[in-house]
This record gives sequence, C-alpha cells and structure tokens, in this order.
Amino acid sequence: MTEITPAPQDRHAGQKLPAISFEFFPPKTEEMERSLWETIKRLAPLEPSFVSVTYGAGGSTRERTHSTITRILSETSLLPAAHLTCVGASRGEIDDIVGRYYDAGVRHIVALRGDPSGGIGTAYTTHPDGYRTSADLVAGIKRQHGDIEVSVSAYPEKHPESRDFDADIDMLKAKVDAGAARAITQVFFDNDLYFRYLDRVRARGIEIPIVPGIMPMHNFKQARAFVTRAGTTVPNWLAEKFEGLDDDPETRKLVAATVAAGQVQKLAKHGIDTFHFYTMNRADLVFAISHLLGIRPNGAQKAA
Repeated sequence: MTEITPAPQDRHAGQKLPAISFEFFPPKTEEMERSLWETIKRLAPLEPSFVSVTYGAGGSTRERTHSTITRILSETSLLPAAHLTCVGASRGEIDDIVGRYYDAGVRHIVALRGDPSGGIGTAYTTHPDGYRTSADLVAGIKRQHGDIEVSVSAYPEKHPESRDFDADIDMLKAKVDAGAARAITQVFFDNDLYFRYLDRVRARGIEIPIVPGIMPMHNFKQARAFVTRAGTTVPNWLAEKFEGLDDDPETRKLVAATVAAGQVQKLAKHGIDTFHFYTMNRADLVFAISHLLGIRPNGAQKAA
C-alpha cells in the first residue's frame, strides 16, 4: 500500500528521530505579542527545521507578519518561512513583498492561494492584475528568486472548492511543476485519510514530501468550527472524547495532548518522519508531543 520510508538520522546524536516544524500567527496586541514570544522561546530549543508565520490579505496583517519574521531572524537562530497568498494584491505588489522578504534574509516561503476575501464559503475572485492560482504564485516566486524554497498546501480530504480528487491532485502537480519543494497538509484526524491521499499523490508521480499538518485541539469547540469550515472532517469518536469538558480546560488540555500524541506516534510507526504543528501560538501541547517523539531541547535527543 503506502510506501514506508525510514526516519532520518538525528542531526545531533545519529539517532533516528522525526523532523518537526511549527506554525505561528502574527500577534494583534501587545499581550498576544508577549504570549507569542514566550511560545517561541519555549519551542526554539527543540530545533525545528523551520517555523512559519501566517499572512492575511490586509495591509496591517502583512506588516505584522513581516515584523514577526524579521524579529525571528534577528533575535533567534530559527529559520522562518513567510506565508504569502494571492488575495487582494497585484503581481507587482506581491513581487515587492517577496523582494522585501528576500532582502531581510528569508529563503523559504509558504505559497498559498488564500481564502476568499469574504471568508471561507464565499466565492473567490482573483485580483485583476494578480496571480490567479497558487501554482502561478509559486512560479512567480521562483522566477524572481530561484534560491527561495517554496512550500505549498495539500488536502487529504481535497480542497473544498475542488471538483474531485483528480482535479485537486492536478493542482498539486501544477504547484510541484512550478517549483514547490514540499507540501504541508490541511489538518486531518483520521490517519487513513492521509495514507490514502499519499497513495493517490505518489501514483501521479509526485515525489515531494507530503508533510502531515497536526493541530492539538486546545479548545475543541472553536477548533472544530474552524477546521470544518476548511473542509476537515471531525470524527464522532473525537467529539465524544471532549464531551462534558466545556468548563474544564485542564482536563480538555490533557485529552487534546493524548489525542494528538497518539495520532503522531501512529504516523511515526508507519514511517512518517516529518511533522508540521499548527501551534495556535501555544507551546504546551506541542512541546509535550515533541517530547513523546523523543525530541528534547538543544539536541539532548532520545530515540522514540
């Protein structure tokens, strides 16, 4: 069935350990800024392959993303990846943003089409002078700076707007042909969905890494509302685990850590050696899951 690949050698001790990366979002307030940097300081010693920072279509959001990225570059040893979308901007504007990132030292961009300006579920409209698709955006980035590494998105349950799985994988293939080096999946909770998707992708001759995107459910109700709008199925068994915990955040946290750790460990046992964590700017659950994978601060690693 699905190919099983050996885990990579640990870069510190020669032990086989997964590679990890983290996603953050730019803070909107001073309090959120403090919280984000506490999270970054907690997770940085785990030495992730990279950390990505999300991006919105509005000008203020773009500036917050840029500010967060440049601070990561100047104050940490982490490698930042800047998210970039096609939404609400001309090609020239987006090319200028890429140039600013490049001048700041960024060499990794996560290229996305982006959600419709009216929100998920509304019709997507392309800027008249903009990049039409994420594949076009990838090609534009690579034309401008060929040494920028580009990651893209992948959808184990297909993108909500795709006609079918074949059309969805056609789009992934277009992104790879344009120069994408890696795909990071949308959140999923059923590992079989990921493995079936991986089989489809490999059958099309797509060989880039398809990195599982993992989200610990800090607040189940909020997270479920968010991910289902983006096309992710939340299984009944998962909802049942959080029943009766609306007013019990401590138990909810323990359940969330147990569920996410179990998912990651099962993937690792089937040869998956790279994971991307949607942190929601919180360190506790991601740190615990990384620990269970054998990943320790500053290279004091243990084989899982």
